[in-house]
Amino acid sequence: MTNSIADIEGMEVIFIIGSNTKETHPVIANRMIKAYRKGAKIIVADPRAVPMVKFSELYLPMRPGTDIALLNGMGQVIVQEGLQNDEFIRDKTEGFDAWKDSVRDFTPERVSKLTGVPKDDIIRAARLYGGSRKAGIFYTMGITQHTCGTDNVKAIANLATLTGNIGRPHTGVNPLRGQNNVQGASDMACAPNVYPGYQRVDLPEVQQKFEQAWGKKLSPKPGLTTTEMIHAAHDKRLKGLYIMGENPVLTDPNQHHTIEALKNLEFLVVQDIFLTETAKLAQVVLPAACSYEKEGTYTNTERRVQRVRRAVNAPGEAWDDLSIIIALSRHLGYPMEYRSPELVFNEFAGLWPALGGMTYDRLKGRGLAWPCPTPEHHGTEYLYKDGFPKGKVPFVQIAFKEPAEVTSDDYPFILTTGRNLYQYHSGSMSRRVPPIEKHAGRAYVEMNRSDAERLSVADGDRVIVSSRRGEVTIAVRVTNQVSAGTLFIPMHYAEAAANVLTNDALDPTVKIPEFKVCAVQVTSAPKAASLATGG
Repeated sequence: MTNSIADIEGMEVIFIIGSNTKETHPVIANRMIKAYRKGAKIIVADPRAVPMVKFSELYLPMRPGTDIALLNGMGQVIVQEGLQNDEFIRDKTEGFDAWKDSVRDFTPERVSKLTGVPKDDIIRAARLYGGSRKAGIFYTMGITQHTCGTDNVKAIANLATLTGNIGRPHTGVNPLRGQNNVQGASDMACAPNVYPGYQRVDLPEVQQKFEQAWGKKLSPKPGLTTTEMIHAAHDKRLKGLYIMGENPVLTDPNQHHTIEALKNLEFLVVQDIFLTETAKLAQVVLPAACSYEKEGTYTNTERRVQRVRRAVNAPGEAWDDLSIIIALSRHLGYPMEYRSPELVFNEFAGLWPALGGMTYDRLKGRGLAWPCPTPEHHGTEYLYKDGFPKGKVPFVQIAFKEPAEVTSDDYPFILTTGRNLYQYHSGSMSRRVPPIEKHAGRAYVEMNRSDAERLSVADGDRVIVSSRRGEVTIAVRVTNQVSAGTLFIPMHYAEAAANVLTNDALDPTVKIPEFKVCAVQVTSAPKAASLATGG
């Protein structure tokens, strides 16, 4: 997030796109509701009428995969009505005229045909967002998990840049992280092309810096992303894989392809707190400690670094992750002399200036939000107050393109996937809690009432949902929460795994799969069919 969570309460306009905030980020949703009660206007753009719609001034029920059309269309209206921030554009941006020409054809009429959103609502959304100088945009994987995910994010940045809603309190471009330490993992180089602090491995000066710190020659060649690893394993170009705290059998697209890939490996190691579906395929399983059984830091969605303290000891033979990594490294011939997580953190702080002013002692209490470059610095509540690191911000021309799969006579429905309030991620933790399972332990597919009537399907009936990759047998939940022609399946349920169906087509830039759009068909299930995956 460019801005802080507390900042939300002072916003005049909150634009939520591709985020089921109330169910997947309830703490942040509560801040939004507080802002709503103070008079903030909330716009929700989503294929489903998610719970935040209840608090919205305007709901835009867009077709899955049409985010760019909507965002470009809003930008076109803002320019046509003179709502742009001319001073900000003049002083802090470049490429405005070319971008303005590129959105000229995204008229409300055309965008309405592409998105399914009424043209008057597109105009109204543009006026609400463009007319405020205290407006924030919030998004999650409903924006990023597309073959055009990178372009979706750039289109959001264009809208914030157009209105100058960046670099000040109560504004910002605010991606909400899906798990508690996703931001921290990103910061600390859990990506194949960077060292800690997003310092690129292919820059000689960066390579030299980390070679000196770690005392080893380092490769300047970026590695594979997680999705590229699965493809490489499937093709037998990757021979071994070490998976920590991840369950790709359930969380990666095209499940049958993923399982085949993992079985093609010569050696698979899984480090986790439970024997997940992925761990069952491993030659070696390393039992790990959970978050309440170890020391360290988390960095949350607002860039706030916080201390984690052990509450209980790990059971049995489980070790904390750092101890496992140190032991493995020693056996591989590179001894790591870290007696505690604090020493690792101090090393990172010495190698990344944004953490330079942080110590474990300073992180007591609420923690600190980076950048925090000096011991006297109090952390940064919002980014870009003093300008942008690379000078002027460029407007980026973004063309609309269809998802990798569209509907056809054989596959007439669009399936989108996501989470619900009660389960968490692949269910490896939440599905072990009996009260949760009693309440929310059954897989389901949401279907619009008109589609259910046309197919003669009643609430609770079982159907077979099929894509070009496989099929699942699953119970129907008849609802008007999804539009006609759209289906929704939550990702948590192994017995009817949504990712049996999803498409493994990738965004060409960051290699994120298109979880949010695939073409499917629905047929009646035999009366005796079990709720199990097949295909």
